[in-house]
Amino acid sequence: MKAAAPKKGSPIASLRVRDLEAHSRRGAPPDGPEIVRLDSGDPDLMTPLPIREAMNAALEAGFVHYAHPQGDPDLREALSELVSRFARQAYGVDQIVVTHGATGGLAAAILGLVDPGETVVIPEPTYSLYTDLVQLAGGRIKYVPTSAPEFELDLDRLASALPGAKLLILCNPCNPTGAVYSEAILRAAAELAQRHGVYVLADEAYSQIVYDGRSHTSVLELDLHDRAVYVQSFSKTYAMTGWRIGYVAADRDLAAAFTRIHRTLNGPVNSAVQRAALAALNLDGTWTTKMLGAYARRRDLVVEGLTGSAATFSPPPGTFYAFVKHPAGLTSIEMAALCARHGVAVRPGSEYGPSGEGHIRLAFSASPDDIVEGVDRLHGALREAATSSSRT
Repeated sequence: MKAAAPKKGSPIASLRVRDLEAHSRRGAPPDGPEIVRLDSGDPDLMTPLPIREAMNAALEAGFVHYAHPQGDPDLREALSELVSRFARQAYGVDQIVVTHGATGGLAAAILGLVDPGETVVIPEPTYSLYTDLVQLAGGRIKYVPTSAPEFELDLDRLASALPGAKLLILCNPCNPTGAVYSEAILRAAAELAQRHGVYVLADEAYSQIVYDGRSHTSVLELDLHDRAVYVQSFSKTYAMTGWRIGYVAADRDLAAAFTRIHRTLNGPVNSAVQRAALAALNLDGTWTTKMLGAYARRRDLVVEGLTGSAATFSPPPGTFYAFVKHPAGLTSIEMAALCARHGVAVRPGSEYGPSGEGHIRLAFSASPDDIVEGVDRLHGALREAATSSSRT
């Protein structure tokens, strides 16, 4: 059963809700028992057994009470050691905040950094939640377009957008495009941010999902000193979307501010889940290798399935999303609706920013069978769209 949403203009909803509704790019997904879901970034893989066993053991051991507001001390210590291995500087336990998924971390960071009226620069297409959170904070958004096929950061546009801004938000690897920003471009972007006194928040939830020998450069490897904010999740790397746990690494004063916001909105993260996350960090590389291989094969299914279709796209170097250019003549919202009528759910590209128009996003985190069936149904929608386009 779907939760009821406040009606547009409803006097019941606060002005904040109505303002968010007016500016949000996030639409409700299509529903129906026969629809194949290629719209959700929820891995169909099972959470590894050692993590599940650690959760059960934690419950039996008495981890059923409130945790520390900033996170389980053992987990924060393990996370500080993890990020210190690749960061330019060591991160202490007081610089780690355990959050309710990366979403909780993003909310705490954006609400903790952005004052009403301040400008936030967002390269797009990108994850649509950032827009909603900046809107909640009362900030002003300045979009910086990126372009197919690479969707790499445009340094000239970035240089024009950053003066006077408070925050730059990067999604790397990028949802929905699958772009993995090059080290050279990121270092140049960091230099621009430093020059203008801009904080850089990087959502790196897909950092372990990178293909074809590409390497991922973290914001913590850049010369940003105390202006880097690193947001990470256990959801994608360990197939733990339903567990709701992530974390933020930042300057000590920022971490304290984010903790205050997070505890106000959420309270501490589930105690036993934090012990399970600690077990996830102790897994060897076998799981990650297996996971990446599974997604690479599913990416191949999408490439093979869309070859010769009316769609245009480049195999993504990261994430488990394909950002597909559809035939002209329909908006991306209309194209997504057409796909739903053909029995496959996808996301409209305009959800991810103005430059996403003309595209749809499909997730190959679904099962191989669903990918094959969904892409087959997508073919029908693309043919209908192409036929309609040729008539106009």
